[in-house]
Amino acid sequence: MSLHLFWSFLKIGAFTFGGGYAMIPLIEREVIDRRRWVERADFLDLLTLAQSAPGPIALNTAVFVGYKVRGLRGAVASLMGIVVPSFLIILLIAILFADIRHNAWVEAAFRGMRPAVVALIIFPVIKLSQGMHRAMYLVIIATAAAIHWLGWSPIGILFAAALLGIAWELSHLKRLKQ
Repeated sequence: MSLHLFWSFLKIGAFTFGGGYAMIPLIEREVIDRRRWVERADFLDLLTLAQSAPGPIALNTAVFVGYKVRGLRGAVASLMGIVVPSFLIILLIAILFADIRHNAWVEAAFRGMRPAVVALIIFPVIKLSQGMHRAMYLVIIATAAAIHWLGWSPIGILFAAALLGIAWELSHLKRLKQ
């Protein structure tokens, strides 16, 4: 099983451009739809945890999925799978990039990839927001506005949201017991 985790995350790491958020739809497809290692609701929880933890979201997600599926061995296998391709690619780019960075073809390729990367980031956001209560969309808009226009810290907002979520659930449980 650990080898399957390694290979799955190696493929994701090797064929995804645009950073961690661009990897999320591929991770989701692999671990939920293709391999059925994780349920969709559990994946959303793991993704929330991965976003809240320090470090790159794709790496955190790989570690959390690997741990859920196979414990510590799964976490290490997933981590190595997601990191090795990026490490090798960055190493190769560092060696070669000084010679090709001003090449018109390279610059054109990067300009062409930008819109695709934005789409790869937006897609999982839309997909993960499906099934949420309509009031949560107002929370999303208010949170984005607070971060963008008011300069609020995303960390502070996540902490406050966690506390509000706990308070909400506790009050809901209290009402059910009455």
